[in-house]
Amino acid sequence: MTGRRRPAKLAVRPARQAGQPSDRTRELVLLLGAIVICWYGYAETALALTGQLPSDMVVTCAVAAVLPLACHLVARRFAPHADPLILPLATLLSGLGLVLIHRLDVAYGTHYHHSAPAASGQLMWCGIAVVVFVAAMALLKDHRRLQRYPYVTITVGLVLLMAPAFYPGDVYGAKRWIFIGPLSFQPGEFVKIVIVVFFAGYLTLRRDALALAGRRFLGMYLPRGRQLGPVAAVWILSLLVLIFERDLGTSLIFFGLFVIMLYVATERTSWVVFGVVAFAIGAFVVGSFEPHVHGRVVAWLHPMDIFLPPDQRPPGLVSDQAAQALFSFGSGGILGSGLGQGHPELIGFAGRSDFILTTVGEELGLTGVTVVILLYALLAERGLRTALTVTDPFGKLLAGGLASALVLQVFVVVGGVTGLIPLTGKALPFLAQGGSSMVANWLLVAVLIKVSDTARRPPPAPATDVSAAETQFVRP
Repeated sequence: MTGRRRPAKLAVRPARQAGQPSDRTRELVLLLGAIVICWYGYAETALALTGQLPSDMVVTCAVAAVLPLACHLVARRFAPHADPLILPLATLLSGLGLVLIHRLDVAYGTHYHHSAPAASGQLMWCGIAVVVFVAAMALLKDHRRLQRYPYVTITVGLVLLMAPAFYPGDVYGAKRWIFIGPLSFQPGEFVKIVIVVFFAGYLTLRRDALALAGRRFLGMYLPRGRQLGPVAAVWILSLLVLIFERDLGTSLIFFGLFVIMLYVATERTSWVVFGVVAFAIGAFVVGSFEPHVHGRVVAWLHPMDIFLPPDQRPPGLVSDQAAQALFSFGSGGILGSGLGQGHPELIGFAGRSDFILTTVGEELGLTGVTVVILLYALLAERGLRTALTVTDPFGKLLAGGLASALVLQVFVVVGGVTGLIPLTGKALPFLAQGGSSMVANWLLVAVLIKVSDTARRPPPAPATDVSAAETQFVRP
């Protein structure tokens, strides 16, 4: 008597059924929807403010449509299996940012005649960001190539991170900029990507050693002494950034990224607890003695005291922006006053940076702020989904780290503007004015799309002939 051997089941991705749209078709449909929403917002804002459509609307809308469509064509060529939501989400956020900056241009031009328009410059930076996006998509054939030179990567990152300490600070004292002739840029926006690449490569090699448990204390296994070196080094470096550059946002993002990625690599809660306690102690010490950081903490604790007589205000309180932001959110209510119907210009130039969210809160209300935060959350979720799907350890940490960098930056900006944490001065990704921020975040999107393309790519067809295997007989 003979028996038939059953062929092994192959774990393959289900084939796309006939008539079912591909990922790139879904991406194109969503992208067109995002473009139409931004067109409508631009037209609505102009009608509300001036009663007529802007003279350059056709050219502006055409350029704003060509840029994301060019990104789609590049993604179709170099990342055909990528996540179809990442590019439309980034496009929608960038387009909403252009609408809000144009709205602020009109308000600032009316109340502050020395204020130059910024929307055209932001659109130019969007074009530069698209060029960087295209270059990254074409040149980065495989994301695992980024793992080859971890120490060169971290050296470049540390040089960029510490370089602003040798340049003068901005109006409120933080040192974020590097000046090269008439040009200037914020290296911290690019450092977050470089740091993620290094941490992903380093933790891929050292995850087993870092996962070893040490002594048990209060129900947790504390890290082993010899493994505390990297955490101590990153902690000291984040404090140096806080002391010499007075940049609370970059310091928090830098250290928070390492702790999050360390937890993802080792799955040990003790690393998170140890990291949070270490950063809290360092931030408390620096915030108590460094005047600029201390002033931000005072403005966070006593925002309304700015309206007291000068001799009754807490020492170090010099700005009313935190209070004006709270008034702006409060006046917006649930649905807001409508685009062009509020007064975001009362916050002054700050509306062009992290306080641009107050324009959303005042004119689109709590509903608009919730939608914006959900867009960021959905973009981060696609990054985390990519981290869960991709098979190589470096890709998992890279995608998870990039998504975490986005979440951390949104948290420090939204938390500062709403009064949850002290103000940090960082730019809200995609939404706020800033060339460095726009280029860096579109570079982040390019890397995420490349990793998602690898994660969603169907496996190659099996080399063996299954039908032939089914006809083979063996002895019982």
